[in-house]
Amino acid sequence: MPTDIFRPGDDEFAPYYAGYIDQAARTMAARGLSHVVQLLEAQRTECETLLGTVPEERAAYRYAPGKWTLAESLVHVIDTERVFSYRLLRIARGDSTPLPGFEQDDWVPASRAGQRTLASIARELGAVRTATLELVKSLDAEALAQRGVASGKGVSARALVWMMAGHLAHHLTLTREQYLAS
Repeated sequence: MPTDIFRPGDDEFAPYYAGYIDQAARTMAARGLSHVVQLLEAQRTECETLLGTVPEERAAYRYAPGKWTLAESLVHVIDTERVFSYRLLRIARGDSTPLPGFEQDDWVPASRAGQRTLASIARELGAVRTATLELVKSLDAEALAQRGVASGKGVSARALVWMMAGHLAHHLTLTREQYLAS
């Protein structure tokens, strides 16, 4: 297991993902965490606690016209973590095959999130994060330094770990401020 997964350099990810890297760093600083794995672990507990308090009828809530429902947003988080985790696995194992992108707006309707309960979505989110954590904890410094191509852009394994933490941090903020605030 890596003793630390340092913040990736700007050359380790596409500029689009800088916001997620920054969000992970801000969240870690606000919580007094020194390691991104600590944030990944804390987020698993945070999701479980937060989603355990949300009434089932809130799953279909949209905070604005054209926005995803809460259920869709959460399934998007699951889908994205799976994609990023798969990329992490491939890149960390030294696979240099360019990995395709995915169109989140096409995936959301196909997810059929509206046919699921929040409890089911919360369980899946916890299971996916648990699997991600086990993968991350199994990687050594050499694996984390590996680089590959995803969505036509260069990315390191280390950056993918930070991107997953930042993506969930972003969506937890969105969930609290937009889906649950009213």
